[in-house]
Amino acid sequence: MEMTPLAIALLGLGALILAALLMVLRTLSQTQARANETRQTEQMLKGQLETQMQALAQSQSELAGRLAQVTEAQTGAQIRLTKALEERLDKVSTRLNQTLGESATKTAQSLGHLNNRLSVIDEAQKNITELSGKVLGLQDILSNKQARGAFGEIQMGDIVRNALPPSAFELQATLSTRVRVDCLIKLPNPPGSISVDSKFPLESFYALRAAESDEEKKLAERAFRAAFMKHIKDISERYIVPGETADSALMFLPSEAVYAELHAHFVDVVEAGFKARVFIVSPTTFMATLNTVRAVLKDAKMREQAGLIQVEVGKMMEDVLRLRKRVGNLESHFNLAEKDIREITTSTEKVLRTGERISDVQLESTAEEVAAVALPANQEGS
Repeated sequence: MEMTPLAIALLGLGALILAALLMVLRTLSQTQARANETRQTEQMLKGQLETQMQALAQSQSELAGRLAQVTEAQTGAQIRLTKALEERLDKVSTRLNQTLGESATKTAQSLGHLNNRLSVIDEAQKNITELSGKVLGLQDILSNKQARGAFGEIQMGDIVRNALPPSAFELQATLSTRVRVDCLIKLPNPPGSISVDSKFPLESFYALRAAESDEEKKLAERAFRAAFMKHIKDISERYIVPGETADSALMFLPSEAVYAELHAHFVDVVEAGFKARVFIVSPTTFMATLNTVRAVLKDAKMREQAGLIQVEVGKMMEDVLRLRKRVGNLESHFNLAEKDIREITTSTEKVLRTGERISDVQLESTAEEVAAVALPANQEGS
């Protein structure tokens, strides 16, 4: 244990005192011959020396006590410092463990979310792969004219089935001219049945989209216009039969993009279709047209059933009149019942009043009899 400056100073003082004592002893040994003469002085010095020795011993005791107090204080301070450090380390360890636990929990949650996201991404990747396969299959279908035609007919058939009842249309119907039309919408005269033919001029549309130079674009536009003009002519000549069909027909385009391109940049083709009574429709406009057709069919059906409706309304009026008569009879019964109830109530009140009068008569008779009996008894007592 390191000594404090105070302890070192006390020890130095003790050493000096010891050195002084040694010098005194040496002086006494040298002056022993004169001991007799200086006995009084020696006794005096001896007393002083004893006093100094006692003071030195007391100082050493005090120094030892102070050293013990300092040692005890340093020991207590070290114990408190060690305890404080241990508590601080415990708190730091607890907080560090808590932080590590929270970080581990958050990391686990993040990993869980990441796994879920990865699962979703894997599922989306699978869907994209499947969709890519379907798109490739659709491209294969659209690259083949026959398959493309069948695709348009199937799409048109689905739209018609969803919009009209089965009795209102016929797919792949054969006209009197032995020409087969993709769909024949049956309407009453006028206007008559409407022929619908599906066309899908995709090659010319792709060529138009792929054109880069002005020359290529002009050639593609010419081919696109020629393809539609041919389709309009074929539909007008083959599927409009006077006396059998309406004086107009529909050309169904399975592609909204082709329909938009046609109406945006080839207005002359659309006008040519109007003049030939061939109206071009897309899936969206075809559905709207079929909704109008359904309303027309419903109106025609209502007109056909107008006579039957009038007969049923007449029968309903007869039932209403019969019901009115029965309600009148029931009302008469209720009036009679109400009259009987009033008469019964009147009879009941009369009976009650008669009973009250009888009760009053009985009570008065009883009081007179009591008075008659009590009077003779009083007279006998007197």
